[in-house]
Amino acid sequence: MGFSYTTGLRYFNHDSRKGFMNPTIFDQYFIGSQSTYSLDRESNITDSAAAGTALATGYKTYNGVLGLNIDKQAVPTILEYAKFLGKSTGLVGTSQVNHATLAAFASHIESREQYDQIADDYFDEMIEGKHKIDVILGGGTSYFMRNDRNLVEEFFKSGFGCVTNVLELAADKNEQVLGLFAPVELPKSIDRKLSVPSLLQMTNAALKRLQQNPDGFFLLVEGSQIDWAGHDNDIVAAMSEVKDFEAAFNTAIQFAANRDDTIVIATADHSTGGMSIDRDGNHKWNPGVIKSISATPLVIARRLHETKSIVPLKHYMCFPLDDEDVKMVESTLEMEVEDTRQMLIHLINDYSSTGWTTKGHTGEDVPIYAYGLNRHLFSGRIENSDIAKILFEIID
Repeated sequence: MGFSYTTGLRYFNHDSRKGFMNPTIFDQYFIGSQSTYSLDRESNITDSAAAGTALATGYKTYNGVLGLNIDKQAVPTILEYAKFLGKSTGLVGTSQVNHATLAAFASHIESREQYDQIADDYFDEMIEGKHKIDVILGGGTSYFMRNDRNLVEEFFKSGFGCVTNVLELAADKNEQVLGLFAPVELPKSIDRKLSVPSLLQMTNAALKRLQQNPDGFFLLVEGSQIDWAGHDNDIVAAMSEVKDFEAAFNTAIQFAANRDDTIVIATADHSTGGMSIDRDGNHKWNPGVIKSISATPLVIARRLHETKSIVPLKHYMCFPLDDEDVKMVESTLEMEVEDTRQMLIHLINDYSSTGWTTKGHTGEDVPIYAYGLNRHLFSGRIENSDIAKILFEIID
């Protein structure tokens, strides 16, 4: 979630092309920026594992590694230190909960791709005889319920509530909970059924449990799929996911508003896609096009292939499409779903005048937003590893 995403959100929230734009929830808490580069010998652009490790431990490292420094030594994370101090801890995300950024705060492993091992570590690794994570909410059932091991059952037997939908999450009364709401990642916010919790709902559920500990807590909440939308150059998914994260950030601010012992920080591990607000010198970005679309291009493409018809297109994309563009979409129905999806992404970017420079990560600095106790310590331009270093100093 680089600067272009939050600037795009400001445009997206603006109802007209005239007048001053209202700030987003992020704007009033902007305090600085951080560099994202890793210490990888072959790449000067970070991946999520190295950036997550820097944010979690205070050590920059090489790409692909979780919780290890440049010498491949395990280094403590701020989540683990919080647990050592007797605090409660939580991981919440819209990816699988053992994905790179989340895993960087609770695992020490040479490859981010070792998803089964990361899931095992969430249960097996203890601190002071206790599970290191008290609240785990997101996707990833397929990594926790496997032929070789049923971690859901093991968590349940150890006293965790284990839930699979929003109603079960609301009804569960356990202080410790494992909530897995999809086999891998959750659907994008715009595609999510009511049975799947939003990032806001998961954040509230985590705060409800973690605040019961009189010694305090550490909670990491990741809007995981802002990054994935950037990889896909999918502006519909991007704005959907940023809005989802905005709501979660706002509820965290509301929680901290009447407290003098809490800090809320929002930042990114890196930005993705090189998103630009306008392209080709049009001088007119058109978020109205994005707002008029009711599902991601992937969901629309699947529906078109299910019906073998172009008719549902008007149901999902409520803006005028040229006849030639409709024919281009129709021609992809004889191909694969992914071909149709890519055509829809191309057309939506064209009609909204959204630009992208890459399908990968980008190396620019990313913003830091903060509210509450000691927020001034994160001001100015700092390194991503400085965030963890400061947190280690101020947590008590």
